[in-house]
Amino acid sequence: MATEYSDHVESKDKQPRTARGLKTKRKLLDAAALEFGEKGFHEASITGITQRAGTALGSFYTYFDSKDELFSALVKDMSARVKSDAASAMTEWQDALEREKQALESFMNFAREHKEIYRIIDEAEFVDPDSYRAHYEATAARIFERLKEGEKAGDLRNDLEEAHAWAIMGMNVFLGLRYGIWSEEKSSTEIAEIANDILAVGISSDKGKL
Repeated sequence: MATEYSDHVESKDKQPRTARGLKTKRKLLDAAALEFGEKGFHEASITGITQRAGTALGSFYTYFDSKDELFSALVKDMSARVKSDAASAMTEWQDALEREKQALESFMNFAREHKEIYRIIDEAEFVDPDSYRAHYEATAARIFERLKEGEKAGDLRNDLEEAHAWAIMGMNVFLGLRYGIWSEEKSSTEIAEIANDILAVGISSDKGKL
């Protein structure tokens, strides 16, 4: 699991300039994930976050001006980590469908390790709508890019649209909720294989096909 700081989340004057600063900011983001995930945005506190991080209160204001700013940074950071994890997982794929399988399996594992992600992203719809929308738009865009690459490689049919990417993302999100957050009764691999089968052959019976 990558734990480095995602340097795209703040303005340059808030970015750490030393290894110690990078470590401190990473601690604050990780602590914020736990605090927001456990208590929700409104009940979470800056003091609670710094206590979890084991940092001084002043360290918080070195990197963030407010709880709202930290929350926005956290949404972007978690989105970036999901992206990074998926990219790292998609290393030994033979075709486009196999790549989607690896991407979903990676997401399932991430969700199980960071169960707070669903509450944080869901709250972002109301706390930080721009980050909420950006998270899903960026995720769908990555899937759509992969689909178009699959078209060019001849692995997928050549009439796929953006809506297909959103449909795949929706399936992945709710599979992660059901089998990553609510229960872990099936392995991440099993769930990814089921989703992959839907992409490959659909769910209609032979007699239902023309």
